[in-house]
Order: sequence, then C-alpha cells, then structure tokens
Amino acid sequence: MTDVYTTTDRTTATRTRHRMHYDRDKAHAVLDEAFDCAVAFVVDGEPRLLPTLHVRVGETLYLHGSTGGRMALAARADGVPVCVSVTLLDGLVFGRSQFHHSANYRSVVAHGVARPVTDPAEKAEAMHALVEKVGVSRAADSRPPTRQEMAQTSVLALPLVEVSVRIREGGVLDAPEDLGLPHWAGVLPLRRVAGPPETDAGVPVPPPAYLPGRTSAEWQTPVLLEGRHVRLEPLAPSHAEGMFEALDDEEVWRHIPLPRPRTVADMAADIAEVIRGQWRGDRSGWAQVDPISGAVMGMTTYHDVDPDRRSVGIGHTMLGRKWWRTGVNTEAKLLLLERAFDVLGAAKVFWYTDIRNERSQAAIARLGASRDGVIRRQRLRPDGTWRDTVLFALTADEWPAAAQRLRDRLAAG
Repeated sequence: MTDVYTTTDRTTATRTRHRMHYDRDKAHAVLDEAFDCAVAFVVDGEPRLLPTLHVRVGETLYLHGSTGGRMALAARADGVPVCVSVTLLDGLVFGRSQFHHSANYRSVVAHGVARPVTDPAEKAEAMHALVEKVGVSRAADSRPPTRQEMAQTSVLALPLVEVSVRIREGGVLDAPEDLGLPHWAGVLPLRRVAGPPETDAGVPVPPPAYLPGRTSAEWQTPVLLEGRHVRLEPLAPSHAEGMFEALDDEEVWRHIPLPRPRTVADMAADIAEVIRGQWRGDRSGWAQVDPISGAVMGMTTYHDVDPDRRSVGIGHTMLGRKWWRTGVNTEAKLLLLERAFDVLGAAKVFWYTDIRNERSQAAIARLGASRDGVIRRQRLRPDGTWRDTVLFALTADEWPAAAQRLRDRLAAG
C-alpha cells in the first residue's frame, strides 16, 4: 500500500488543483477529527443527502444509520453507490473585494459502494469504534447495545479507495489593484469548542475526564485528598443532598457572595456551576467529607486558577457549623496548600474574603498568609451592596514555615 491514494476521474480537480491532496495521513487526520459527515446517494432516480455519524477503522469508513432508513434500505442487496463528504471549517476569509471572500477548510471526499455490515463481529467492532470516537474509554463506561438494538442499527462499510483531500489555508488573495481599497481584510479563525457538559438529572457522578473539550491541566483536575479529620473528594452531583443538610444555616452563608440555596436542587445547581468552572479551566472543587462516617461537611475550591503564573486562590469554602473550631478547616487548608505548593509547584496561593468577615480573616492569618490589601467594591453581595474584599496571600518562600506551623497545630489537637 502506498502513502497516497490513486487518483481517478472522480477525484481529480478541474480547478485550483494545488489545493488537492491524496496523502493517506492527511485524509485520515480529517476523518478522525471531524464529526460532520454527509452521505449522498440516489434512490429511484432522486438524489438524497443525509447527515450521519462516521468512524474510520484502518482503510474502511463506517457509516451509522437505522435499518429502516433510506440509505440502509438501498444498500440491502449489493450495497449502494455513495459519495461521502467530511469537512472541517477553519476560518472565514474576508477580502477587500466580495469576489475574494473565501473560507479556510480541510475536507475529504470519498467515492465508492457502501456495503451493509452483516458480520456480527465486524458490526460490533465498528459500533465500539464509533462510541470510542466521541470519547476514549466511553465504551467501557456505558451499556453495550442489546441484540435488539443492534438489529435496529445499520452500519455501512465504505472501503477508502477513491479518496481526495482538499485544503484551503492561508490569508487573503485579493487582486493587486484592490490592495489599496480602504476595507478591512483578513482571516477570522473558527474552531469547534466543546462547552461545559450538562449533566442529566439523577446522574450522581461528575462528567468524566474523557469527554472532548475538557481542560486536562493538572491544576484544574481535583483529586482525592485524605487526612485524619477530613477527606476532600472531587465535587460531584451526589454530594448535593448531604451538603445541603450540612450547610443549611444562615450563619454559614452570611459572608458568601452567592444566594443561600433553599433546596437540594439549588445546592445541586451550585455544585454544577463549580464543575462547569473546572471545564472552563478556572476552578477545581472538593466536598469536605468526614473520613469516619462519610457525612458531607462542606465544600471548598480552587478558583482563579492560573498555571502560567503558578497562582491559585482558595475560596468558596463553607463548612457546617457543627465542625467549626475543630481540626477540619485547618487540615482541609493544609491538604489544599500541600497540593498547590508541593505537587503543582505554585508560586502563590491567595484568598479573598469579605471585609466584614473578621472570623475568616483571622482564620486565614493563622494559616500563615499575609494581608496584602483591600480591593474596594470588588463584587456585589446577594443583598445588592458592594463588597470590599480583603486579599491575603502565601508565597512559596513562606510555605515551608507555614506548613510546619499547621502540622504542629494539628498534632497538638
């Protein structure tokens, strides 16, 4: 097998031939990255064009459908002639003249006869590959199809033989006589971005790491942190009920710059927002859990995560009142600081707190942090008044001494 596909009359360009490519690697890269696939075929002399899901396994392109769909019905005998188009749109090109407006893109067109996959093993392999395409490890993290579901599913196989790749990249190609025109020209890059996942009602676990689009940096990924007084578990929807019960106290929420949740659903929404922040890349959240009973005691997070500047804030911390003045808060902060400085290599950890919250300011100072100043009118409180925020910080140089003091406090009970 050569590194390029053999050209045919159907894959040879009639214009802008410099944009045509036949490299297998280029074609495979587009097919593997793209999710947008359209399949054209003819039924009873009429053209049909259907969007579908696809996956490449070696030199075969598998197309997903329903056994009752027109494409599957047309392919029941000896297969169906198809033309498959897969495109990635990379940018809009704005020329000074309307004629030279264009787009940057990478596209693959494949011709051939798509045959129905009837062998159970091949069909199962194709379905497994299709599920894995939307998230590596998803096949093991979901129920496999039943025999009835497989019978309702059509899979067509298209050998990758007549394949062409067309690529337009670069900038504006205005005519020389238009270069002096006073109109803006340039390229507007486009890219597909996965938003924060929206967890279905009743799902107890957080979105898995294999979903496309997640910020994979270690700073934004909460891990299990275990101590003697507290266990910090990565925040999940399953914590909502216990957390609501632990934090259902007006005093706990007095200086928190968010409305107090009035129902378990409100608390679940608060947790969901923290998890969305993890996907955006600016937060990382934990539930504070009693290591003996497993009871949820509260919540804490990293916020304003900045790996480039090696800086992170600790905040959105709430602990049920029955655990105040115990070792829970001290040990929770020690675990978070150890992760920030000793594991992530932070240069600075900081805290924001309401200027009215003297108890919080005293607690942060006991950690060894310094009061760096006041940010006036930093944010609105739930009652609509402006909050002046006190800024505390602890640097990597100060951390060893602060860590020893915290460990000594915990050892002394």
